[in-house]
Amino acid sequence: MVGKGLRGPHHRGRRLRRALATAFILCCAGWVSAQLTHHDLPVLPLSAHRLGGPAGITEPSEFVLARMAYSDLYAGEPLEVRPWQIDAPAAERHFLQGLRRLSAIHARPTEFYIHPNAPGLFDLPFLYVVEPGHWNLTETEVGRIREYLLRGGFIMFDDFHGSAEWQNFMRGIRRIFPNREVEDIDSGSEVFHVLFDMEHREQIPGLQMLYSGRPFEKDGYIPHWRGVRDDDGRLMILINHNMDLGDAWEHADVPEYPERFTAMSYRLAINYIIYAMTH
Repeated sequence: MVGKGLRGPHHRGRRLRRALATAFILCCAGWVSAQLTHHDLPVLPLSAHRLGGPAGITEPSEFVLARMAYSDLYAGEPLEVRPWQIDAPAAERHFLQGLRRLSAIHARPTEFYIHPNAPGLFDLPFLYVVEPGHWNLTETEVGRIREYLLRGGFIMFDDFHGSAEWQNFMRGIRRIFPNREVEDIDSGSEVFHVLFDMEHREQIPGLQMLYSGRPFEKDGYIPHWRGVRDDDGRLMILINHNMDLGDAWEHADVPEYPERFTAMSYRLAINYIIYAMTH
């Protein structure tokens, strides 16, 4: 049966919980086809079919890397170019190989998508959100995301750049948490040291650096690691602003892309996941 999932607001998760129980993983393919739609459209990118399914997809797993399918500013655009699924599924396929190799976490080896309104949301301790500078959340999504975080969930935001995207991102955050501080996360924070010591960090650029010669995009010159905490001091939101960890995962095999950025992006994300699963 499915695990208990995230605890209620009076018992915010502080110990390792299995992301999904064995039976949930074994029936995952059917659940995805039944639940993961947005405006009656399937959310699985076409490129996932071209990549095929890696070995181990039906094995029981203790962690699922779930990407949030949020409402955005481009509802009239084709689903495959919507901002929430940029770099999918190649980014996840590459990163999950590294997660299984570099940590003791037995992760599902393929991508997974979930809408904030989906019934399985509270079974997931960690959500990955891409390009939140373009989100346009509904009131229902706002409420579900708030409840998810206060019940012990963790969200990693990635791949958005510059002041305009930051302002739109913050409009969404202020709807979720009108009064909680968005703070800079200093190098001594536990989240940077749970497995890998990441006191030294650099701006992680997207692939565009190879042709632009710049590590930044738009006016996002300075990288920021920021977060939002719950009432007990637990980080429940980790924001990678002016960076693109997803590109560093996706292009891990591109000889021209600097290895140090890929290695850093893997280590940071593994730290975030372990923190989310143990706090």
